[in-house]
Amino acid sequence: MKLVRFGPKGAEKPGMIDGQGTLRDLSGVIDDVAGDVLLPAGLAKLAGLDAATLPTVPGTPRLGPCVGRIGKLVCIGLNYSDHAAEAGVAPPAEPVIFLKANSSICGPDDPILLPRGSQKTDWEVELAFVIGKGGRYIEEADWADHVAGYCVCNDVSERAYQLESTGQWTKGKSADNFAPLGPWLVTADEIADPQALDLWLDVDGVRQQAGNTGTMIFPVREIIAYVSRFMTLEPGDVISTGTPPGVGMGKKPPTYLRKGQTVTLGVDGLGAQRQAVIDWDDRPL
Repeated sequence: MKLVRFGPKGAEKPGMIDGQGTLRDLSGVIDDVAGDVLLPAGLAKLAGLDAATLPTVPGTPRLGPCVGRIGKLVCIGLNYSDHAAEAGVAPPAEPVIFLKANSSICGPDDPILLPRGSQKTDWEVELAFVIGKGGRYIEEADWADHVAGYCVCNDVSERAYQLESTGQWTKGKSADNFAPLGPWLVTADEIADPQALDLWLDVDGVRQQAGNTGTMIFPVREIIAYVSRFMTLEPGDVISTGTPPGVGMGKKPPTYLRKGQTVTLGVDGLGAQRQAVIDWDDRPL
């Protein structure tokens, strides 16, 4: 299944993309793509629906983040050896964990907002996965029991805030609209192998990143086991798994986003995103 959330920011409704690509309204069945809906029983209920009986949604409404009421957005840094090399650091011996503020989460086609004074806002296409059944100290062998599905994430980053002066990754990763999620949540049964997916990102139509999740240092199964050693994972939590090489920071010379540019990105089988780059003070209110 492809589950979506559509409508104005803060008032999104749950939906489903049917086999013909039509957006169907799920608000008569569930209140949101969130919480217990993401448990195995909740997803089984949705899978049993006849999509043709659900109301169609006219037009092309805005898509919100594909998961609602996210408890936490956990990210894995430097998870591709080539990306670690372009960042000038050795590949990590253990997963690097950081959090993005939930206020950074936005829809897949919402604009990237350049913070006031930003000169080094960067792009990062990533595979993200959503927790269904939660848990603590999850065994690596049981990882698949805990994944509700997968989606695309752009881990937008302000490198000066992240790495310069006092640094701090969370500070550099958490500005508003720095975590577009979607366009849809693809349930785990549709992704045969999360370690065999191509990722790509373009800026103004020029390819900047091209990679494959098979080159991750720590695959999804290891990430779940490792992260759950340090915190309880709950239904609807999102974990973004790192980016392949080709970020702006790694260019020679470094190249960062500017007002007026357009970023497009995607992951095989999970859809694509498109974001206009605008200044914070030009954001739609």
